[in-house]
Amino acid sequence: MTEIIAVSNNKGGILKTTTVVNLAGVLARKGKKVLIVDADNQDNALLSFDLNPDEFEVGLVDVLIGKADVNDTIVNVHENIDVIPSTFDMTGFEFAVLTKLDKFPKPFMLMKESFSKLKADYDYILIDTPPSLGLVVGNVFNYAEKVLIPFVPEKYSKRSLMKVLTTIKTFALKQNPNLKVIGIFPTLVREHTKLHRRVLQEVKDYAKYADLKYFNTDIPVSIRYASSIDENHVPATLDDTTSAGVHYELLWKEIEEHEYKWFSN
Repeated sequence: MTEIIAVSNNKGGILKTTTVVNLAGVLARKGKKVLIVDADNQDNALLSFDLNPDEFEVGLVDVLIGKADVNDTIVNVHENIDVIPSTFDMTGFEFAVLTKLDKFPKPFMLMKESFSKLKADYDYILIDTPPSLGLVVGNVFNYAEKVLIPFVPEKYSKRSLMKVLTTIKTFALKQNPNLKVIGIFPTLVREHTKLHRRVLQEVKDYAKYADLKYFNTDIPVSIRYASSIDENHVPATLDDTTSAGVHYELLWKEIEEHEYKWFSN
């Protein structure tokens, strides 16, 4: 069965795209067929594989508003990894839809309806989301089955984490009862700082109280994730010149053990 996993938080700059492309690398190396859906208008998924998103005329928004078939937007970027790119037009998606509700009477169902035939082609569909909780993310939450939430161990990010968890719970009750949070994990961690150690413990305590899975793999502050993309044109988990990808390998091992206890490879 195809697993549809969104990586989401309404705060920017917390390695959502880095997480998506590196987990795709982990899965691809296991021989899994992966589709990355770039729902963030920063278009960084293609850049992670040394492709210029400005050179692609159609992308996700064209599929969602019915201007293109989903199969016509898929770009192969690496062995076992395809991408549906974002485009600049993503910035106008909400306006285009919400001003034409006669044409789009189910605005939160656009992704689920237009992606209905994709599941047979992939083992995993990973969705990179924008730093917001608007119509785009609503479509993602209606289509996805699971959400993985990164957070930075700082006050503002902790607040965003609580907000997105509340939003997902509400959305699941009203729109998609199959949606669930896989768990949360920290990124951009500086363990030698008192602030990060304190906030990490606070979030661990909250997760235990809320019966929420807290993955223990920390994604540290590191230039090597960007260096892999800049110098070798692939995410760190596909870059044989660095060991930085091991953190995402360990994260996925934790996810497997938590979500797929029956899974063996």
